[in-house]
Amino acid sequence: MSGAPDLLARHAEILRCPGCRGGIEVSAASLACQECGHRFEIEGGVPRLFWPDGEIVGQQALTDTVKSFYEQTPFPDYNDFDSVATLAERAREGIFPRMLDEQLPPGTRILECGCGTGQLSNFLSIASRTVFATDMCVNSLRLGEQFARDHDLRNIQFAQMNLFRPAFEYESFDLVICNGVLMTTVDPLAGFRSIARLVKPGGYVLIGLYHRYGRLVTDLRRLVFRFSGDRLQWLDPVLRDRNVSAARKRAWFADQYKHPHEMKHTIGQMLHWLDDTGFRFVKSIPRSRPFREISAADDLFRPEAPGNAFERLIVELGMIVRGRRDNGFFTVIGQKT
Repeated sequence: MSGAPDLLARHAEILRCPGCRGGIEVSAASLACQECGHRFEIEGGVPRLFWPDGEIVGQQALTDTVKSFYEQTPFPDYNDFDSVATLAERAREGIFPRMLDEQLPPGTRILECGCGTGQLSNFLSIASRTVFATDMCVNSLRLGEQFARDHDLRNIQFAQMNLFRPAFEYESFDLVICNGVLMTTVDPLAGFRSIARLVKPGGYVLIGLYHRYGRLVTDLRRLVFRFSGDRLQWLDPVLRDRNVSAARKRAWFADQYKHPHEMKHTIGQMLHWLDDTGFRFVKSIPRSRPFREISAADDLFRPEAPGNAFERLIVELGMIVRGRRDNGFFTVIGQKT
């Protein structure tokens, strides 16, 4: 069970009922709120801590739609990984996961909100970090939990959770990751405020979003696929890569081109989000000042100036070209002051 009862018991002090915010009592088969008495089952090693959100107009209906989408097409899959070594090897091919692994020390407590199948979370848990990987889609969580169980990863716990109703105490995590999730909600800023409360003072939040300009190429491909009956898929570099499995291509196509809802943002918007929630800007990828590419030698968590509006505009217009390679995705890191 990837250490589930033991890991939950060791960190029971940070668990909170997503309904009333009461403390949680941990047992082998279920979790129980000490205030309202609600019981949360543990199914297949995955605590079912999801609580519906009725405060944001339209969010629950969208949550149900997106949840159904990913239950049918979990993303990404584990077909290419037959061991921890192959997972680590694939993860380290990307500069960003490699930098996180090299710069986050053992003992770091991490929460990933919207982990999908949890490949990043499983990877980060290898080096004696404590990782809670949460998502609203049980089928995705089961894939991540199964991999962790099969390969005896004991420092990770998967859990079903609604990021608008978190099941953890505020200011409990050194790092909160929310990669490619907030833009699929009705109110991304409200979602950011919700998870920002979970970061310790001095801790970090890492947010990945689709960029307003960088996503233009993907939007164009989406139109081509729609009007061609999903033909011409060679236009996407992932879909024409012979080294990518057919199952992974199907999951990628569904996630990028068939998703029921997505919003797009800019670095300037993220600066306002950070200011609004008591964070300072640390870094963005790509960097927010022009002609300064990120490299493996950089310190992800060393603050740098966000640049002025003109500098950011140059970078963001350049994302139209970058969008052909990374599908318009950008990342911002902030530190809680």
